[in-house]
Amino acid sequence: MTVHIFNGDPTSSSAPRLRLSQILAPLSQALDMTEGQAPGHCVRCAYIGTRIGQEIGIAGEELNDLYYTLLLKDLGCSSNAARICALYLTDDIDFKRDFKTIDGSLTSALRFVFAKTGLESGLSERFRALVNILQNGGEIARDLIETRCQRGAEIAARMRFSKGVQDGIMALDEHWDGSGKPDGLRGAAIPRHANIALLAQVIDVFFHAAGRDAAMTELRKRSGGWFDPDLVTAAETLARDPAFWADLADPGIARAVFDLPPARGEAPLDAGYLDDIAAAFSDVVDAKSPYTADHSNRVTLYADIIAEELGLPSAHRRWLRRGALLHDLGKLAVSNQVLDKPAKLNDAEWAAIRSHPGHGARILQSIDAFADIAPIAAGHHEKLNGKGYPAGLSGDEICLEVRIVTVADVFDALTAERPYRSAIPIADVFEIMQKEVGTAFDGDVLTALQSGMARFARARH
Repeated sequence: MTVHIFNGDPTSSSAPRLRLSQILAPLSQALDMTEGQAPGHCVRCAYIGTRIGQEIGIAGEELNDLYYTLLLKDLGCSSNAARICALYLTDDIDFKRDFKTIDGSLTSALRFVFAKTGLESGLSERFRALVNILQNGGEIARDLIETRCQRGAEIAARMRFSKGVQDGIMALDEHWDGSGKPDGLRGAAIPRHANIALLAQVIDVFFHAAGRDAAMTELRKRSGGWFDPDLVTAAETLARDPAFWADLADPGIARAVFDLPPARGEAPLDAGYLDDIAAAFSDVVDAKSPYTADHSNRVTLYADIIAEELGLPSAHRRWLRRGALLHDLGKLAVSNQVLDKPAKLNDAEWAAIRSHPGHGARILQSIDAFADIAPIAAGHHEKLNGKGYPAGLSGDEICLEVRIVTVADVFDALTAERPYRSAIPIADVFEIMQKEVGTAFDGDVLTALQSGMARFARARH
């Protein structure tokens, strides 16, 4: 009999109390991957920015909003990845990582663009890309930032965060002197949370790239330009404390972040909120590529159809839906140059694809509320004959829930448009998948999807 991994609802009265920060801090590492930052970037920014907020007297609900603005500042980061690849003909993750380390001047930005654009493309293709950037650079930059910030604010709203958090994320790239984007806000018109978040980002990026002196030098250079001078003064006060830098260099900094007042005062979470968090982060994943738009939601629908046909109880199905929503979390670590490539992948690109189940599983394993769905992220590309990846599991080593998501995932991939082919008709997809029953797919699971889809189609007519 196929093994199950579902052990009950993690929000039940007998389960440990779950705190929001202890779920979102590990999930923020998925955002770090997409931005090319060292693991814990958003967590460190939450520490830096909250400490600055305390230094200038922010407290209570305002401090809570600041804390979550910092932790989730990059919620929209995946939404411009495909466009960066297309416009600059480069790896979006490397581009984002390295762009954060330039000094912010126009000269440095232009030098960076020339150094990064189309290095592996043909001369004429690179020339066309550079001409487009030189002619339309301001509009391109504004659109990229607006897309990211607007999407991040929308996802924050879906996660039930206040307008203060939404506005902080939306205005992350506004500058004190009005030179920022997307709206060119100036001075006090910029939400204070946003300016603190950008300041914290600069400190963390430059500290980890070149040390604390470099971080503070960069901060002073941007005082009055990017940043409210009063915030820079508060940061300089903090910087005189050696313990502040020791905390930033500590791999266990999450403990200090969980000990900050906004984290200590949290209420326990219910199942509905966990569902919303899973759905929100699935939106982050699906926004990364135009070819995977709404993929996680469709996989979740197909998995639930299968589960219903197999007679799984409602609590089990709800848990499985969370696993299906987050099964591709690790794809945030893969460049769109690979995800959207219309041609055959080379060995390095294939290795990047094969790494995504592990990336997602490691993040989920570190979250008490989601640790039990980590095997779904880890195993959804395994095959019954042992020829899947990443672990080469086979037979009864692959639990029922993974078998369900695997069938749902492949079914959606085949029936959707991809960069290398058109969508395949449903009848043809079932014929293709039937040929791999017993090698790649569980026959009972595939039959359940077929019968469930037929019933679903009848109900729509």
